[in-house]
Amino acid sequence: MKPGEIETLSFKIIEKEAGRHTFTDKQWKIVRRMIHTTADFEYMENVRFHPEAVEKGIMAVKNGKTIITDTNMALSGIRKNDLSGGNAKCLINDPEVIRISKEKGITRARAAVDQTAKIIDEAIYVIGNAPTALLRLVELVKQNSVKPLLIIGLPVGFVNAAESKQALMKLDIPYITNIGRKGGSNVAASVINAIIIMAEY
Repeated sequence: MKPGEIETLSFKIIEKEAGRHTFTDKQWKIVRRMIHTTADFEYMENVRFHPEAVEKGIMAVKNGKTIITDTNMALSGIRKNDLSGGNAKCLINDPEVIRISKEKGITRARAAVDQTAKIIDEAIYVIGNAPTALLRLVELVKQNSVKPLLIIGLPVGFVNAAESKQALMKLDIPYITNIGRKGGSNVAASVINAIIIMAEY
């Protein structure tokens, strides 16, 4: 089978096994791609959308806004060739981020959030690995220091992953996240990719 045929068949299987759901058509395209990426139907139960999240994300991509990621793994999974004039970046290996991280004794993911503060207001922030990045981003939003166009917050892990998502859901800002420990760079990339695909049509 060709790659496109495999994806089409995979989506048909997902549709059949998923059955009825309460997502909007656009929300379902995102959740379906999350399931396609992970083979995990629990995302149907634990994913959460801010009411404006999907439309804000599509508009941001259409307008060529920057996509910032917390890891190079998430960055590598994004369909960058399909971005209409926009760009995607990750500062995790930026020399200044590394210096600040060592100097302050904080994670590079957290330091990277501060280094992108000047461009966050015109960007989508995609977090799939680092709860420290999401917690810092939430902190800056609460301080009215930044206002991202959309936060895709899906950090994975046992330390502050679930807690950082709960903090995100308390904000009145467009977000896509989930409840619990599950997530990951691949899942976060699948969400932004679904948005990129919708923005193309």
